[in-house]
Amino acid sequence: MELILKNIHALFLSFKHKSAERIEKLPQSGSDRIYFRVYLHEETFIATYNLNIKENNTFIHFSRHFKNKGLPVPEIYCVNEDYSIYIQEDLGTVSLLNELEAKGYTDEAYALFQKSLKALAAIQIKGDEGLNYDWCLTAKEFGKQAILSDLLYFKYYFLDTLRLPYDKQAMLDDFEALSTYLTFTEHKHFMFRDFQSRNIIINHNAVHFIDYQGGMKGALQYDVASLLWQAKADLSEEWKNNLLQYYMDEVDKLFSEKLDRTTFVSQYNGYVLIRLLQVLGAYGFRGLFERKAHFLSSIPLALRNLKFFIEHKRVGIVTPEFDRLLKLMVSDEIIERFTAPQANEQTPLLIEVNSFSYKKSIPTDDSDNGGGFVFDMRGILNPGRFEEYKSLNGRDKPVQDFLEQRTRMNEFLNSVWDLIDITVEDYLKRDFKHLQINFGCTGGQHRSVYAAEQTARHLRNKYKVKVVLNHANQGSWVKKA
Repeated sequence: MELILKNIHALFLSFKHKSAERIEKLPQSGSDRIYFRVYLHEETFIATYNLNIKENNTFIHFSRHFKNKGLPVPEIYCVNEDYSIYIQEDLGTVSLLNELEAKGYTDEAYALFQKSLKALAAIQIKGDEGLNYDWCLTAKEFGKQAILSDLLYFKYYFLDTLRLPYDKQAMLDDFEALSTYLTFTEHKHFMFRDFQSRNIIINHNAVHFIDYQGGMKGALQYDVASLLWQAKADLSEEWKNNLLQYYMDEVDKLFSEKLDRTTFVSQYNGYVLIRLLQVLGAYGFRGLFERKAHFLSSIPLALRNLKFFIEHKRVGIVTPEFDRLLKLMVSDEIIERFTAPQANEQTPLLIEVNSFSYKKSIPTDDSDNGGGFVFDMRGILNPGRFEEYKSLNGRDKPVQDFLEQRTRMNEFLNSVWDLIDITVEDYLKRDFKHLQINFGCTGGQHRSVYAAEQTARHLRNKYKVKVVLNHANQGSWVKKA
């Protein structure tokens, strides 16, 4: 990480001829790309580090093409020699999903969805004009093979983990039939591929797009399906239907001939299904295989979304074995399997999370239950060794940035949570009253405090359980002179 920061500093200096005042690592999502916010006076920029050079080339080429067309994407300011780091326009921190969560299902939020769909029609149709699809990361077109690939991705990383018995050849035959049916779409233009509300940035009430490097030529319906059926957004049926009509109106303005709306909507439903399955495959890969908690917790939402679709929509093609499996997959039993137990006011469990110093002693557990977890944080680089952090603690942002950017703290905590979640879920089911979790480091001020704070947050968010947080060595923390 030190080398990455050094190289970002050097690239930024060559771009602005001034040194960055501060570089802050941003939370990582599902990809391997690492984003940083770069500060200079009142200006901010986004630096991206990614060792997938082909992916960087695709994003940079697409961005410059779309920007030249006057489309709402970030400007690319500079790129280093080996194309592993680039600096782009900072569009802000507020996504369409953030706005929906803050404003609720209001007219103002609805208007932002309309703006997003109008801009989507423009980037799909105008952006397609003159775009060199040789830059695509994988296939140039979302055709039959790409659709089959998404279906198999879902099969291997999600469906097969459920261990439901099925006729594999019949399933593959159904996949073949569905992919063939969806291949014959009338309108194929630029397909964003991951058009969802987190990738739409709202700045001064205008919409901007990010994360389109997976784009290719494909059916217009796929991106609309991605946005309107995003499980996290949980749009009502009325909003979905009305926004789809609005989108088709916007597309009609860009074409010389009107859409055949009956055919368009029929195939739209097929692409909704493909998108819902692709998302489940991604959640399965990131959650079940890579053990990333955020993706695991999203699986029940995605399954409920798929269940609603199966019960209310028709694709227009018969796939008997696949249809049978889908109905089994969205059963209450399967959804319950992925749903974390939730505490309520009557739940007796209280979890005590402590940070402590090994120079003192491990906190005692005087409850009837006794025992609990003790995690040694001394294998993580200590911010307290550096003068600028000595008088700070694990609740201060500079220390948090240090631990997240320059150590393996996130990896450590993900492993910790894998362990303690098993116990918490068991204790919730068995009505246990107490669990103690302790994090120790040398001074009980930086690493252990950060770990305890983040673990308490994790438990409250995931299980809604009562948590008491205590920093045992707080009275002895090093203070500013």
